[in-house]
Amino acid sequence: MAANRRTKSVSDDIRSNARERALHLLYEAEVKGVATAEILAGQVLEVGELTTLIVDGIADRISAIDELISENSNGWPLARMASIDRNVLRIGVFELLGRPEIPLAVVINEAVNMAKTFSTDESGRFVNGVLSAIAAVVRPDEK
Repeated sequence: MAANRRTKSVSDDIRSNARERALHLLYEAEVKGVATAEILAGQVLEVGELTTLIVDGIADRISAIDELISENSNGWPLARMASIDRNVLRIGVFELLGRPEIPLAVVINEAVNMAKTFSTDESGRFVNGVLSAIAAVVRPDEK
């Protein structure tokens, strides 16, 4: 490994895993047509604090989050988006709005990686474009 290459820390892995678990829970709730609170309550394995923060935070702000996504998705209505892409975007927007301590580049990079991992390579570009447009509005001073 190159000396100047940044390695992923254990805490980075924990945060990435929390985002991925949140994505799975959001997807499950959407597919089943139930509230995320019901999905969280029905989990056999303990749901981590960060995962819960993300899922509950999205549920609390879903209207504002979805409005921002709709306004910045260049003619792609939420209903037309793949469920995974829609929920990756929700996680990204929640973090842009509700977790200012996370750098913009980290929010976008994590969302793009989730989209590529769980959806398609094209989804990564789509998520990047939408989140970059939203970031310009909600975090204009951060590049």
